This record gives sequence, C-alpha cells and structure tokens, in this order.
Amino acid sequence: MKTRLQLVHEEYNALTKALIEKSLSITTMESCTAGLIASLITDTEGSSAIIRGAYITYSNQAKIKAGVPPEIIGKYGVYSQETADAMATACRKAFGADIGIGVTGSMGNLDPANSDSVPGEVFFAIDFKGALTHQHTKIMPQESRFDYKLAVALEVVKTLTGLL
Repeated sequence: MKTRLQLVHEEYNALTKALIEKSLSITTMESCTAGLIASLITDTEGSSAIIRGAYITYSNQAKIKAGVPPEIIGKYGVYSQETADAMATACRKAFGADIGIGVTGSMGNLDPANSDSVPGEVFFAIDFKGALTHQHTKIMPQESRFDYKLAVALEVVKTLTGLL
C-alpha cells in the first residue's frame, strides 16, 4: 500500500508533466503549506519550463508585500477565502503565469497572532487565466505539521488536475 507521501508525489509528477505538455505556467503563494506545493511541482524533471516562481508568505506582512491588498486581510481575515483568492491572483499576475495557487489556513493549533484561526481549516484558490476556483476544507487531525501540509497539497493537486 502506498504512503500518502508516495501518492502525493505521484499526483504532482502527473500534474507537472501535464502542465509541461500543455505549456501552462504556474506559480504559488503559500502560507500554511510553506512552499511544499512549489517543491512538489519542481520534483519532476523539466519543471523549470513551467514554474515561474513562488512565494512563501507565512506572515500577514509577507502576503501584503507580495501583493495581497491589506484591506482584504483587514476585512475578511487572513484565514478566509477572500485572502486565498487574492493570494492566487496576486502571484499569477506578479509572475505572469497562467495559473496561480493561493493557500492559507491553520494547521493543528491556534495562531495567536490572528483571531480568525481555526485549527485544521484551510482555504485555497486557483486562478487559472483569471478564472477563480476556490475551496474551503477541514483537515482532520494529523500526526505532524508535515502530514497537515501533505493533506492540503493533495486537496490542491486533485482540484487543479480536475481543472486541466
């Protein structure tokens, strides 16, 4: 039986090959996944043809510096669909990519710096040439933060693969 890590690697390998075949460029702005999605995309040989760059925006300030309007975070909170949407669009535009992925959420614990933190609640968005697809998901308790990241990465790749 395959481990979750093996399954995630296979899914991202297939995704990256599909993006290369379709000549679709991609970028990410990741908070709770801390760059794991971009890393998984680049695990496949030839990925440099499609990945334009990536942001790890763990803090609110980093999201704002990378192009998320501060009003969005102020009005809706950092852990919101609106923030994930803004992250996806900001990174897609900044890197001139076909696809931008934005991910924000709380893993297994409360974030003392943000009152809208709900453990296991994750929002992500995919901006595909200006059309937004987004999802709000609840990640069941995991053994480690890495397991939370893998669970989120798997949700993102399934959604993006469905869009291709």
